[in-house]
Amino acid sequence: MQNSGVLNPLASYETYLRFQRGLSPRTVEEYVREASFFDSLRLQKGWEWETIGEAEVVEYLQNRRSGGAGPRTSARILSVLRNCFEYMVFRQIRSDNPMNLVESPKLSPKTPEVFSLSEVEALLAVISLDTPEGLRDRTLFELIYSAGLRVSEAVSLQIDRLYLAEGLVCVTGKGDKERFIPLGGQALGWLRRYLEEGRPKLLKDRKITAVFLNFRGEALGRKGIWKNFKQYAVLAGLEGKVHTLRHSFATHLLAGGADLRSVQELLGHVSINTTQIYTHVDQGELERQHGFYHPRERIPQA
Repeated sequence: MQNSGVLNPLASYETYLRFQRGLSPRTVEEYVREASFFDSLRLQKGWEWETIGEAEVVEYLQNRRSGGAGPRTSARILSVLRNCFEYMVFRQIRSDNPMNLVESPKLSPKTPEVFSLSEVEALLAVISLDTPEGLRDRTLFELIYSAGLRVSEAVSLQIDRLYLAEGLVCVTGKGDKERFIPLGGQALGWLRRYLEEGRPKLLKDRKITAVFLNFRGEALGRKGIWKNFKQYAVLAGLEGKVHTLRHSFATHLLAGGADLRSVQELLGHVSINTTQIYTHVDQGELERQHGFYHPRERIPQA
């Protein structure tokens, strides 16, 4: 065994996550941040990596919960810590993973927030088309809804990944996995208009291959998308996030009769269990409809 007198056992944790585990940059950032939080309390308490056990992990979790961490955040924290101690075993700093003794909280499936079709249309309708940025946003949010894209997939979308003649778009999802998604008439129409009228004005003679650009002619970033969406949502009188459009895409497909396996492929989910959450949304709508329309559910008049 190596001694944890090593200056900083977490120094190469990021490298381990990227190259040994092959995690995405965003996941790596999240794991490193959480491990740093834990390490701060470890130093404060005088804990050693070799001897940390269940009691110390529980104390840390209670500390995070007192700071407002709920059940889902707590489950994520435990997942990160489990990975962190796997790294300690990999580095031969310790021989066991204390997280094997810690039970993760059981979580009920979280029903995703969705927009109705009329709400999606209301959101898109408030976007002004008087500027290249407005035309870009109208196209962007239409595409996210029509193709069920993640924000990261829209941000990384490249010109050579658009196959407009075939009505397809190729996106790079989690784990750098590519998938082809068919586009409907609305999305195709707005994409063609943006590429012809809006993007050339934003490009400003630069050689940028990203589809969606900001006013400086650079690739539009996540923060810009989130900020713009929030403004449009307020104008439309809606509450939700950009990801709500992706949730709505899946829910509306299933409500329209699409099979679960097809929706899984379109969303790029590895497991169909992830896609099944959208069946709960539709089930909830069925229950509301039953409660409103079924004669046995109505309260009899006195």
